[in-house]
Amino acid sequence: MGVIVALLIIGIAMVYSSSFVWAEYKFNDAWYYVKRQALFAGAGMIAMIFTMNLPYTTWKKYAKLILLFCFSLLLLVLIPGIGMVRGGAQSWIGIGAFSIQPSEFMKLGLIIFLATYLSVNQKYITSLRKGFFPSLLLVFTAFGLIMLQPDLGTGMVLVLTCMVMIFTAGARLSHFFGLAAVGLAGFIVLIASAPYRISRITAFLNPWEDPLGDGFQIIQSLYAIGPGGLMGLGFGESLQKFFYLPEPQTDFIFAILGEELGFIGGTAVLLLFFLLLWRGIKIALEAPDSFSRFLALGIVSMLALQAMINISVVIGLIPVTGITLPFLSYGGSSLTLILCSVGILLNISRYTKI
Repeated sequence: MGVIVALLIIGIAMVYSSSFVWAEYKFNDAWYYVKRQALFAGAGMIAMIFTMNLPYTTWKKYAKLILLFCFSLLLLVLIPGIGMVRGGAQSWIGIGAFSIQPSEFMKLGLIIFLATYLSVNQKYITSLRKGFFPSLLLVFTAFGLIMLQPDLGTGMVLVLTCMVMIFTAGARLSHFFGLAAVGLAGFIVLIASAPYRISRITAFLNPWEDPLGDGFQIIQSLYAIGPGGLMGLGFGESLQKFFYLPEPQTDFIFAILGEELGFIGGTAVLLLFFLLLWRGIKIALEAPDSFSRFLALGIVSMLALQAMINISVVIGLIPVTGITLPFLSYGGSSLTLILCSVGILLNISRYTKI
């Protein structure tokens, strides 16, 4: 709980610091984004307290209904006139300023259902036909619907999280090697089918080849992190948020954090995520039954993988993909669902020995 609250406070502070220039320009209100983020955080905390006090066994009872609801949202968002397009992706459903992102619901819904499935069918997971393939079919159906939006970042987190859960359930390595070969071929097809993905790969390899085009975002991110040095320029003193780094309050908020708080501030945030991962794994290991064990593992894997991918993009380790940094990035659906998820994790921890 302490780690979650600390990350949330840092997130709200950094949303304000990274967004007030753009908010003043676009909405004539420097507090526009931070007010909304505080509202999302409040709603998320209420959801977290609710799920923290709701017995985790309740989720197992309604796993099928939850998954059906999540699939329904993924189908609705693809219907013209219902799904809202932002940043080239038809990933939101909403009216006016209020909107939700169905793929965020699917991440949690699929974790709950897969935890239920694995707890009942774990003895079949070594069988390709009875255990491994049925779970994969479900995961890649959800991934396919997310890619129709398209939203590669969220799809990656969803697939990798589910692979961690299936692997720890005891699936055979030989099945994963076969899946890796198929996955590599599919990844190549995905990249080749969309020119903008190819440009992201080339921009990753050499962003300075097109500094005003595909390489612009990562170059500006590195220009933010580099001058931060050891101690940073100071809270609120970032230069890159002055219309250099596009909408820095979302996917690239860690770049502004590095610029203002330096290596020490960035390391402190990383340590908080490592602490959250460590405590989450301990909760999973000490969970009272297989369902709670898989559920806890799925939630903590989702958070860790999402943080790892986001920060890796920001510091230039992997190609740019749109994905938020848990607890820190601006975004209503993401923050609320993440807090709801950790509420479930906190409930499971009440039944452990730690």
